[in-house]
Amino acid sequence: MVLRGFQREKWRLRFHTDARSPKCKLIAGGAPVGVLFYDRETKMQLRCRGRGRIETSSPLVDAAWQESDNYARRCYLGEGPGAVSDHPTSGLPAEFEGVKPTDEQLAPARQHFAVLLVELEEVDWFNLAHDGHKRAIIDLASGDQSGAKGRWVSP
Repeated sequence: MVLRGFQREKWRLRFHTDARSPKCKLIAGGAPVGVLFYDRETKMQLRCRGRGRIETSSPLVDAAWQESDNYARRCYLGEGPGAVSDHPTSGLPAEFEGVKPTDEQLAPARQHFAVLLVELEEVDWFNLAHDGHKRAIIDLASGDQSGAKGRWVSP
């Protein structure tokens, strides 16, 4: 999944997903989730833990849909994630392969669009270095920046 937004003051990550995907049922309204980020250039890894929430109908979801271009929205016209096929496939209907659909053609896709929000509770920061790795744990359980507490730990 692609990180679509970060709300700094709330330590909230935003991702777009298909409401038909199995993860949406598992996460629903507050399951624990983990998200891993790695930047190869800086050799930095972030292991983020928090609570996930799926939204399908809210002003935030409407805004996220509007911000997406029609090529991105096109993904939600296809078969649901994990649909089995006898051959390699994008899952898209044939008429939308390589084509940018119109807003009208995309109207049915909106029902499959969802936003995954992750309210971070902890970030495990790890930096790989030849002169010695470094690691820190940042506790965000307070839900805002002012209550964040960090500590260095041995890698």
